[in-house]
Amino acid sequence: QVQLVESGGGLAQPGGSLRLSCAASGFTLEHYAVGWFRQAPGKEREGISCISSGGRSSYYADSVKGRFIISRDDAKNTAYLQMNSLKPEDTAVYYCSADLPPSVQNMCEVVGPYGRWGQGTQVTVSS
Repeated sequence: QVQLVESGGGLAQPGGSLRLSCAASGFTLEHYAVGWFRQAPGKEREGISCISSGGRSSYYADSVKGRFIISRDDAKNTAYLQMNSLKPEDTAVYYCSADLPPSVQNMCEVVGPYGRWGQGTQVTVSS
């Protein structure tokens, strides 16, 4: 079964950290770029960080630059999003996606029904 499964979400305090995982099954993740997206209630889904196949290129939205780190371990068929210095405005459902975009910036900035998507994991930042 081809799928992506996110995990690692939960409740964090402002200033805290969480690490999200995106595990792929049924296909080889290393051939794909991977992106992390989030959607807060009443807002559109936004791309926050994307990494190329091979990991040589990465992209971060301004809202998370300097706080979040995207990585991948192709031996484990898994990608990660390390989230530090969390803020209440980071509260959202976080999704990962695997696709073959023209660039990682394009993958993050043009959000559409492209590629494979996970079911999402809730991240809540609150004291």
